[in-house]
Amino acid sequence: MSADQGFETGRHAGKVALISGGARGQGREIAVRLAREGADIAMFDLCEQPATSQYPGATTDDLAETVALVEETGQKVLSAVVDARDHAAVDAFVDDTIAWAGKIDVVCANAGLVTWVPFLDLSPQQWADVMDINVTGVFNTVQPVLRHMVARQQGSVVLTSSVNGVEPGESIAHYTASKHAVLGLTKNLALEFGPANIRVNAVMPSAVNTVMGNNSTNLKWIFGRDDATEDDYLAATRQWHVLRNRPALHPSAVADVVSWLCGHDARFITGTAVPVDAGHLVLPGFNHKPLFD
Repeated sequence: MSADQGFETGRHAGKVALISGGARGQGREIAVRLAREGADIAMFDLCEQPATSQYPGATTDDLAETVALVEETGQKVLSAVVDARDHAAVDAFVDDTIAWAGKIDVVCANAGLVTWVPFLDLSPQQWADVMDINVTGVFNTVQPVLRHMVARQQGSVVLTSSVNGVEPGESIAHYTASKHAVLGLTKNLALEFGPANIRVNAVMPSAVNTVMGNNSTNLKWIFGRDDATEDDYLAATRQWHVLRNRPALHPSAVADVVSWLCGHDARFITGTAVPVDAGHLVLPGFNHKPLFD
């Protein structure tokens, strides 16, 4: 589904949503989707490549493009270059958002990083970059917003996990650990903040056609050669899903579910994680490594 299909005008009318990792990919689609449905958007992104990243980081041009797309919907938008790992900087952006809009109704902790490194080759910095962005960055993003939501006795929180939050993956032990942590945090926050009428849920995307998955490092890891293309990636990811003819999903598929989780129709849903995976998690396992000499 493209970003201009399936939205409900007015679903989020009058709301303010704060999104991390909003410059491109899933974050951009979430921002535009919520804006098309009536929300004003506050978003931030690192807008540079983390030290150990194996693919290009988002840029200030990417962030500006998302701002323009939100503005095209007629909604207001506040944006900034902020590192999710910097608690003080995120806290300041939350304060700026409340001063700008008066409130925050929705927070989507979406910023993330993956690198492909066998565990015995994993450096402390590679471990730290993934854990700091994917776990500590979520803490930094949601904690100051939750203080505000508790005062208002309402709110919706959506965290971005992954299918690797419930299953392992080759050469991504650190990423898998981080996404398991996000699911644990989802459940604990749902328990702790439910009495304040705050719902906390997660999404678990499968293969999504963004720079995080569709990049030269991952293509070489998948295909074992340097000349693999996006067409190869899309063809291969059909095998990753159980639904017929579903290659790597458009990031708007994730935004669809985030929008629903933040809306009235999901008002009784909290503490859950929704796979956005075209059935990947129901596939039976297959050991691709030799078991016999």
